[in-house]
Amino acid sequence: MKTRITELFGIEHPIIQGGMHYVGLAELAAAVSNAGGLGIITGLTQRTPELLAKEIARCREMTDKPFGVNLTFLPSVNPPDYPGYVKAIIDGGVKAVETAGNNPQKWLPALKEHGIKVIHKCTSVRHALKAEAIGCDAISVDGFECGGHPGEDDVPNFILLPRAAEELKVPFVASGGMADGRSLVAALALGAEGMNMGTRFIATQEAPVHENVKKAIVAATELDTRLVMRPLRNTERVLTNAAVERLLQKERDIGPGIKFEDILPEVAGVYPRIMQGGEMEAGAWSCGMVAGLIDDVPTVKELIDGIMAQANAIINERLASIAR
Repeated sequence: MKTRITELFGIEHPIIQGGMHYVGLAELAAAVSNAGGLGIITGLTQRTPELLAKEIARCREMTDKPFGVNLTFLPSVNPPDYPGYVKAIIDGGVKAVETAGNNPQKWLPALKEHGIKVIHKCTSVRHALKAEAIGCDAISVDGFECGGHPGEDDVPNFILLPRAAEELKVPFVASGGMADGRSLVAALALGAEGMNMGTRFIATQEAPVHENVKKAIVAATELDTRLVMRPLRNTERVLTNAAVERLLQKERDIGPGIKFEDILPEVAGVYPRIMQGGEMEAGAWSCGMVAGLIDDVPTVKELIDGIMAQANAIINERLASIAR
């Protein structure tokens, strides 16, 4: 399947594995790239630029295919060593970067100078247009269904994708609700040139997370996610558990005056405990509504091969027969 996204990143299939905290390690990124997609290492999971450089080198040992690095730009009193992370990406010979969070404009010249393609995650058409205007090569359009941060506009992909197609000149992929060949064909029909999957890739054999996490995703339905931190305008879609319900109760009890400090026990430092330790009640962790479509834990290759087979069958058989 050839689209502007496969051409841009030099990949076989228009499937990207999104950056995910304590999930996007070399094992998963290499498996996705080896299967013909674009694997992504999550930069800030590595606590220092030196550790990121080692993770890039480790991934390079596992695949000779293109892979990328996610770099999320967060507002912070003590920001991460972003210049160091960018240098590690450049020195590591990485040719694709997925940016997210704040405007990445100040980092684009250095990345572009070294031939690195940048795909920026956006939850609205206006942000996507801004990313295009500053020179991003592609956009990941994240609908309201997505795990993690869906923005504050609450526009689902059935509306957001065709709106993006009307406005954008650069290619974009659909993110949020993507799980299988049906997702891919639908995304293409709505104007995207591929899809980005997060939650679906957690439930794979190569994903370097605790088995409890994979079991929780398989067991979940489309009704089991919650939106937290809405009053802080930092909305995150997470899988419900005791800590999440406790957090939501705090939001109700405290009301509009709630501060981030009030919910620290439910959100601070929980990812290692959940993803590595399997403590499923430790706190809030990102998960998309797409969990309702996930009922197995295949290898990454089985997953991607199955997606492409299903997508091609839908296009060449079902849709072709209807069109006649």
